[in-house]
Amino acid sequence: MSSQPDYLSVGLDRLDAFDAIVDVRSPAEFAEDHIPGAINCPVLDDEERARVGTLYKQVSPFEARKLGAALVSRNIASAIETHFLSKPKGWKPLIYCWRGGQRSGAMTIVLNQVGWAARRLEGGYKVFRQRVLDDLETLPASLGFRVLCGPTGSAKTALLAALAEAGEQVLDLEALAAHRGSVLGGEAGTPQPGQKAFETRLWSVLRGLDPARPVWTESESRRIGRLHVPGALFERLRDGDCVRIDAPLAARVAHLLERYADLIADPADFCSKLDRLAMQHGHEQVAAWKALVAAGAWSQLAAELVVRHYDPAYRRGGEGLYRRLAAGRTVSPASLDTAALGELARRLAAGG
Repeated sequence: MSSQPDYLSVGLDRLDAFDAIVDVRSPAEFAEDHIPGAINCPVLDDEERARVGTLYKQVSPFEARKLGAALVSRNIASAIETHFLSKPKGWKPLIYCWRGGQRSGAMTIVLNQVGWAARRLEGGYKVFRQRVLDDLETLPASLGFRVLCGPTGSAKTALLAALAEAGEQVLDLEALAAHRGSVLGGEAGTPQPGQKAFETRLWSVLRGLDPARPVWTESESRRIGRLHVPGALFERLRDGDCVRIDAPLAARVAHLLERYADLIADPADFCSKLDRLAMQHGHEQVAAWKALVAAGAWSQLAAELVVRHYDPAYRRGGEGLYRRLAAGRTVSPASLDTAALGELARRLAAGG
C-alpha cells in the first residue's frame, strides 16, 4: 500500500462523486475488466510491469522499485500531457489500480501536487470486483422481471428494443454479451467480452434499475455464447412473468433474414458456422444446407433451420427453463416488422 495521506483515499461508496475515473493498471488488466466509464492511463504498460516483476523476484525489491519509479514517473508525465492538460482546476478524478497501492498512489499524489482534487480508490479494482460479485447475488431479488419467450425468430430482441423506445426498463442480455444467443449468433466483428467484463456490464445495468417498475428481458439459456448468466440472476429470471410470442413461420423467417443479414453477406463464414451442426444433424444434412447457401436460397434455408433445428431445440430445453411460461399470456402478431413490434410494445407497456 502507498503511504499517502488518508484524506487522499475514498471508498467505493464515492464512486459516482467524481468527474472521471482513471484506471492506471496495464492495458491487459484494463482489457480484462474495469470500472464502467474508466479511461486507461497505465503507469506501467504490460511489458514494463513484467520487467519490474521479474526484477523484484530475481534481483531485489529495491532494484525493482528504482526501475518502477523511473518508468512510472515518465508514464505519469505522458498521461498529463496526453489526457489532462485541458482539465480545469476544479476537475476531480478518481484513480485506481489493482489493490489501491503504489501505482494509483503515485498518480494521485502527482495530480494533487498540480492542484486537482484527485483521490485514490481504497482497495482498488479488487474491492470493486468483490462489490460486483456481492451485488449480483443480491440485486436480482429486488427486481420483478417480465420475460419475452418464444422460439428463435420470434423477434424477442427487437421487441425488447421497442419496449425501451416505449419507455420501459429492459435488460438486454444478448447486447451485454455481444451474442445473439444461438449457435449462429456471434455478432459480426464484435468479440464477446470476458466473463468478468460481462458481469460488470450486468452490474452496471442492474444497479440503475428502479425496483418499483417491471424489467423486461428475453428468455435465455444459462449460457450466451461462451458466457454464463450469474446464478442468482438466472434463477430470478426463471421465476419471471412470461409473455410468449407466437408468430407465423413466414414472419419469423422474414425477421431472421433481417436479423442475420451479416451472415448472409458472408456465405463462407455462414457455412463454417453450419459445420457446428454436423454432430447433431449429420454431414449430409449440413451439406444440403450449404447447397442452399451457395444457391442464395436464404428463405428456404431459414425456414429449414427453424423447423428442423431451432424449434425442436426450443421444445426440448427452452420451454422448461421458465417456471411461469404455462401460466403466462400469449401474443400472436401477424407481422414482426418495425411498425407491428412498436404497436405490440405500446400495448404491453400499457398492460394490454
